Amino acid sequence: MREALQARLAERGVSSAEFSDLMIRLLDRGVLCRDESKREAELYDRFLQVRELVEDYLAVLRIRLLHEPRFNLLRVFPPGAEVPGLPDTEDDSHALRQRLSQQEVALILVLRAEYDKSLREGQLDEHGQALLSLEALNLSMRNLLGRSLPETATERQALLRRLRQLRLIRSPAEMDTDSEEAWLTIRPGIISLVTDTALAQLAPQAAEQPEDQPEYETP
Repeated sequence: MREALQARLAERGVSSAEFSDLMIRLLDRGVLCRDESKREAELYDRFLQVRELVEDYLAVLRIRLLHEPRFNLLRVFPPGAEVPGLPDTEDDSHALRQRLSQQEVALILVLRAEYDKSLREGQLDEHGQALLSLEALNLSMRNLLGRSLPETATERQALLRRLRQLRLIRSPAEMDTDSEEAWLTIRPGIISLVTDTALAQLAPQAAEQPEDQPEYETP
């Protein structure tokens, strides 16, 4: 099997070490986005050279791969995961599922809702990204889920750092999360992580919030 893989890689001008680097990075991070860095651009382009080999390799592990060419994005999902754009499977394995905290899940859901809002209003930039202030994000969390961002700056920084690692947002590493002038960018890859079903569950919760909550417009 190893010899057959090496032969197929050689046909495409990719070494075993280069293929290994690609797979290790993809499985370790769970996501690969071409515009994230020069390194990820190289790995993404390498994936395009050996796409079917990557898919075959992951299929043996029952790991699901979502490729979104419009965003130059790759994301892997554990067996049995619900993946927007891919058919459901009967596999109920949880061994490889990425554990997210309740705060992370809540923020991701709200960011997806805000992204859809910007999409409907035609406020995405040329890269399909949405700009959102932390003030508006915090208000949206209260309106939709009845909760707020973490109280301390350290906790807020850690939360945003986690979402940057998942390639869901862009924000300065040293953002002043206490400032009303702080902004972040929601990346289009969030669509591949939050299903429409999960997003729809926010609607009843939002309806239960008091009607005198102030409304806001994203920039």
